[in-house]
Amino acid sequence: MVTVPDVPGIRLRAAELLALREGVPGTGRHRPASRRPGAVPARSPGSGMDLREIRAFAEGDDARRIDPAATARTGTPHIRSFHEDRDDTLLLIADFRSPMLWGTGAALRSVRAARALARRGWQAVAHGASLAAVGVDATGFAVVPLGGGVPQMSRISHMLAARHDRALEAGSEAPCLAEAFTRAARLAPPGAEVLVATDAEGVAPDDEPALARLARRRRVRLLLPLDPIELSPPPLALPLHAGPLRRFARLRAFDHVALSQRMRALNVSLEVVVDDPG
Repeated sequence: MVTVPDVPGIRLRAAELLALREGVPGTGRHRPASRRPGAVPARSPGSGMDLREIRAFAEGDDARRIDPAATARTGTPHIRSFHEDRDDTLLLIADFRSPMLWGTGAALRSVRAARALARRGWQAVAHGASLAAVGVDATGFAVVPLGGGVPQMSRISHMLAARHDRALEAGSEAPCLAEAFTRAARLAPPGAEVLVATDAEGVAPDDEPALARLARRRRVRLLLPLDPIELSPPPLALPLHAGPLRRFARLRAFDHVALSQRMRALNVSLEVVVDDPG
């Protein structure tokens, strides 16, 4: 069994994702409760009239949303959860499958992906948005349903760290992203923004129908945390070894044109993540 070193850039800790909050204006302890100017804090527009789900009551839920029928039927309190009446919703999808678990710089691509998603998540918190997240690795999926505020980003940060640990210990077999896109379509209401952090070949042709359905009424963007060697490969040929085979090959810098055109046909935009302050 291979022991994965417990060093920053390889292991992902929830603490480092939580610490990214400090670099986002508006997520501090004294942030006004209202996004509009005024002396009296007010709640942002919240739930609409479209029912999303009926689920078990959890600490912090609004007791006014208790569903009498479900509560009587199950014997435990249940509440009605509604879709937001605004499109201020962000869904984060983190790909921790084996092609993401490598890097030649200061961090694995998977770690850089999680950091990029966490920064966008904290920015969404500052704007009062609702958030959800899906983590994908060789063992399956993890989902954090829609919620809001700092506690929600804390839940997402811990989920990402836990799934990354599992990914480092798992094998190379992994599910495709189609199921993640299908789950995302159930989580994110129409008008929501969806960020998918994966590699340049993360979306397989078989994933495209599910991705197109997800993007039909949502703003979907692919985040590519490219490795430094993908952006600026060495000019010299490198030796490649595969069992008894030996070859020399030159690496080419990543060309986003073909992928951009392919994603554009699915109504998906593309963003290369270059900076990684850590």
